[in-house]
Amino acid sequence: MALLVRENITISLQAIRSQKLRTALTMLIIAIGILSLVGTLTAIDAIKASINSNFTRMGANTFTIRNREMTVRIGVGGKGPKSYRQITYDEAIRFSREYAFPASPSVSTTASGSATIKFESKKTNPNIRVFGGDVNYMETSGYEMERGRNFSVQEVEYGNHVVILGKDVIDALFDKKDDPIDKIITIGSGKYKVIGILKSKGNSIGFGGDKVAIIPLNNVRQYFSRPNMSFTINVMANNPQQMEAAISEATGTFRIIRGVHVGEEDNFEITKSDNLANLLIENTQKVTAGATFIGIITLLGAAIGLMNIMLVSVSERTREIGIRKAVGANHKTIRNQFLVEAIVICQFGGLLGILLAILLGNIFSLIFLGGGFIMPWLWTFMGFSICMIVGLFSGLYPAVKASRLDPIESLRFE
Repeated sequence: MALLVRENITISLQAIRSQKLRTALTMLIIAIGILSLVGTLTAIDAIKASINSNFTRMGANTFTIRNREMTVRIGVGGKGPKSYRQITYDEAIRFSREYAFPASPSVSTTASGSATIKFESKKTNPNIRVFGGDVNYMETSGYEMERGRNFSVQEVEYGNHVVILGKDVIDALFDKKDDPIDKIITIGSGKYKVIGILKSKGNSIGFGGDKVAIIPLNNVRQYFSRPNMSFTINVMANNPQQMEAAISEATGTFRIIRGVHVGEEDNFEITKSDNLANLLIENTQKVTAGATFIGIITLLGAAIGLMNIMLVSVSERTREIGIRKAVGANHKTIRNQFLVEAIVICQFGGLLGILLAILLGNIFSLIFLGGGFIMPWLWTFMGFSICMIVGLFSGLYPAVKASRLDPIESLRFE
């Protein structure tokens, strides 16, 4: 049996070499189908890994209090997030003072989501997010300092014009030989002295990222104030095992501060740092399903193309089939020969498609997400399995047709 399979593979390779252009085009069709499937799924795996990486940095012992529900909507369907009245500065500060639990609270707010930062003749694109934070904001938000220092209590209290910048902002404004520390930059109409540089977090579909600038909280209140400005409270529990107790204590404390009576629902939202990551990953499953469907449709087209080419091959090799039957080959041997040939072509095309998919998927991960190399073993094995199925599906009818040819009529074929 093994000898017969080896012989069929050898004959298949000989047939492939004799029709190089046709075989190459067929393999390319299969490769494109596998590329569209495995490449997209590899990129989605990279997105999932990047999401997990970015939210893990915030720690499993961190939660956030905000005035709106944290949800992710894909498409026009689905329910929108709940919104509550804004969390005022006084409420946020009162919470940070009255919260009686072994944890580190911080208060922050958004100054701008699309700021342009300038230094001398250079400026960034208008896509820099500017946050206002206190002395604990760096720790509770998962940022780490590469160079320089954090804000002092006095700088936060008096709203000094100092700033901590992300790596993308530094790269856009300063040459590598320059030292950004103590340089004066412009944010909006204000001048700020650079006191710190953040370690790179990478850019993950709008989360984390290095296009950030952090200024003292009270500076935002003075120079970026707007009606109904809402503040966010981040809390980092000292012990991850005490997370639920920390959240319960925070809920009770903030209900009192917000004036929520017994029996009424909370008018604020508490979100754990890993909840949003799980929510995002859950939504990528819809994208995965869509990508899988598109890839299968592409492979179906490739299977039809392969079947057509195998039928042409049977027609061209009718005389060869007649000779093989004349020297003793039975219909089963002929059928297996063409079936193995279709599977071999599919596997070569699949191998090419998988290599391209891994390459392009990881290039996407590196350029757009800043992630590392990902080897999608599940999708790789699935790709080879699909190629086997496509080969069987595409080759079965031509193989059966070849096996049923009359040997005498086949020998007469010109």
